[in-house]
Amino acid sequence: MKEKKIFRLILLLTGAVIATVIMLNKKVFPSPAEVPFFVQFLPGLNAVINATCFLLLLLSFYFIRKKKIQVHKKINLATFCLSSLFLLSYITFHYFAEETKFPASNPLRPFYLVLLSSHIILAAIVLPLVLLSFYRGLNMQIPAHRKIVRWAFPVWLYVTATGVLVYFMIAPYYKF
Repeated sequence: MKEKKIFRLILLLTGAVIATVIMLNKKVFPSPAEVPFFVQFLPGLNAVINATCFLLLLLSFYFIRKKKIQVHKKINLATFCLSSLFLLSYITFHYFAEETKFPASNPLRPFYLVLLSSHIILAAIVLPLVLLSFYRGLNMQIPAHRKIVRWAFPVWLYVTATGVLVYFMIAPYYKF
């Protein structure tokens, strides 16, 4: 019974995050009259967080291969906290900022759109996988944890890496 409640909570949280991001993208919430000064720094902060998470995920993989479970667990908790901070920063930025579009005249636009699309879709898919793998790992359900992480790890790694690439491609077009 507890497992079903956890699974439902993970699905509910995932749905709430995805719905919030969609509503922000569709500008369902009214934009504030003034944008706080710190908002201009959030995309760069998000890129730093993504790059840090990418490196931490690689370190976590290294330490689990070395059977250093406690180090692996601590690194993953740090990565999870940073990813949570990223999500809050991302939502804050998209609440305040106007949408920035990659110029149609730029020859890299098709590449950018494929990269961005894959990043967004996989970010939505990886969220419940990460939450479930954390639950399984923290509860020492190792076989179940491994089954999920086999999928979650490469997807999460891809999402963090492409987040940085997307930032560097769109950053010249921000208007602050």
